[in-house]
Amino acid sequence: MKTTFKKSEKLRSKKAFTELIKLGRPFHSQPFLIIWEKTSPGKKYPAQVAVSVSKKLFKRAVDRNIIKRRSLEAYRLNKHILYKFLDSKNFGLVFIIIYRKNQIMDYMSIEKGVISAFQYFIKTL
Repeated sequence: MKTTFKKSEKLRSKKAFTELIKLGRPFHSQPFLIIWEKTSPGKKYPAQVAVSVSKKLFKRAVDRNIIKRRSLEAYRLNKHILYKFLDSKNFGLVFIIIYRKNQIMDYMSIEKGVISAFQYFIKTL
């Protein structure tokens, strides 16, 4: 599987984003809050994801962007774990990764949080 992150893998629809915030099911995977919902399988990609960092916690856009980049990179490199599971179960997943710490964590800590989120999905679905 390629480790790319295409435009169709991003959750971009404002309507879908707000609906997911209202109706989605949350759980914590340190340092993230993840809100998710099951969907029908997508055409090419079984999961869509968005990353959010609070402007209240990080006033400077540079700080927010570095956290988003690290989170998306961790997702991109490890998404094969999630995709194998979703393909075997034949359903899709839409989720938002919200960073909740008030300090910038290193890449390894962020990657552990993303992988533990994938393990949560595998265990509960």
